[in-house]
Amino acid sequence: MRRLPKLTSVMTCPRRRTVEDARLPRISIEDRLALDDLLAAYAWALDTGDVEGLVAVFTADCLMKEEVFEDPDIWEGHDGIRGLARHYFNAPGFPGRQHHTTQVQYFPQEDGSVDMRSFAFVTECEGEPPYVLRFAGYYEDTAVRDTDGQWRFKVRAVRLWDGAVLKNFPGRGTWTPRQRPPSLMRR
Repeated sequence: MRRLPKLTSVMTCPRRRTVEDARLPRISIEDRLALDDLLAAYAWALDTGDVEGLVAVFTADCLMKEEVFEDPDIWEGHDGIRGLARHYFNAPGFPGRQHHTTQVQYFPQEDGSVDMRSFAFVTECEGEPPYVLRFAGYYEDTAVRDTDGQWRFKVRAVRLWDGAVLKNFPGRGTWTPRQRPPSLMRR
């Protein structure tokens, strides 16, 4: 039987570094884990109907943009986030959805904030499995340490996997506006 070499750490695997990598400041493991907790807290609050939990992951002067439908939704400040919660928590078909975030990249900024981008998908868990994949897209975020030292979203944008993110592919790169389904009409 052939024996495989023992790996003692993921860090022992070489990674191709670029000139840009060498110039980027690093974030600590503690900050990275805290930012992962922020992403999880957002999803759990949104998907369990926790209005104040959702508000708590944003700064008081935040901006939340959903650039999915032909008329983007923009929610500003804590009152805006409460409006987002009222909108979705009262939308037929929203209860039972799960928001998933994966493949997070962290880009520390000179001012101490961290820009992040990640893949996003939403499942709709109603009735019997298999469940429906309701959304596939990505987040672009700016997180900052708030006055209490906690990481919070200053800016959060959610977009479909469409448009500029696909500009490197021939014939792609133009955003196609989607029509808002009746169940998500803003009231």
